[in-house]
Amino acid sequence: MRIEEKFMELKERKEGALIGFITVGDPELESTVDIVGSLIEGGIDIIELGLPFSDPIADGVVIQRASERSLRNGMNPDLYFKIVKKIKYEIPKICLTYYNLVLQRGLEKFVKDCRNSGISGIIVPDLPIEESEALLRACRDYNLDLIFLVAPTTTEERLKKILKEATGFLYVVSLLGVTGVRENLSTKIKPTLMRINKFNPKIPIAVGFGISKPEHVRNVIRIGADGAIVGSAFVRIIEEYLNNREKMLHRLEKFAMELKKGTTMT
Repeated sequence: MRIEEKFMELKERKEGALIGFITVGDPELESTVDIVGSLIEGGIDIIELGLPFSDPIADGVVIQRASERSLRNGMNPDLYFKIVKKIKYEIPKICLTYYNLVLQRGLEKFVKDCRNSGISGIIVPDLPIEESEALLRACRDYNLDLIFLVAPTTTEERLKKILKEATGFLYVVSLLGVTGVRENLSTKIKPTLMRINKFNPKIPIAVGFGISKPEHVRNVIRIGADGAIVGSAFVRIIEEYLNNREKMLHRLEKFAMELKKGTTMT
């Protein structure tokens, strides 16, 4: 399913998108499909599937530990695509990884493997718009969305470049720093959204980094985002119940359900 189709479907239902992130292969290689299933049962609309990298510059400690567990389990791009292909649920799947892994595999091969695995989009946090032409071209050739990040510090000049090329959705980083669970929402979200909306973007906007509570989701939808991205809060549940698979899956589903309630547009 294309990402834009999911956002259009949700808009008709007057809902924002709940986008979840997990690291593939954490806590075991065989657990990913069941974890995604629990999150979908709970109500997530789009799933970001992390391909772990040894030096994840945008990830906080919770996701770093998940990457380490996955890498210890033997995770690599070949295994990643094999596991992702087993996820048959009809929601958009997004690969989130770092450019070194894409480059080492070869841009066209990486994108082709994504497409063959049922992936609809790619997020590469360390690839700036100015250096993205080759990967953009490969993504267009295989009908995949290359999703760009916008931060509170993004200049208007760079924002215009990003809006010109971005497809799928625009990933708005709510704060400076790395991913992680925060107690309160960043005060930078609203002014960042206002700056973006000045350009009347045709692309959906989703906010991530620090979104970890139902009220966070509700607030970002209320101030104009089309979706909320939750990562560390899900991964923390996985870490908390490493030795109790049944309870982990139940808790993930329940938490996703709580978060999804916050996506209703009023």
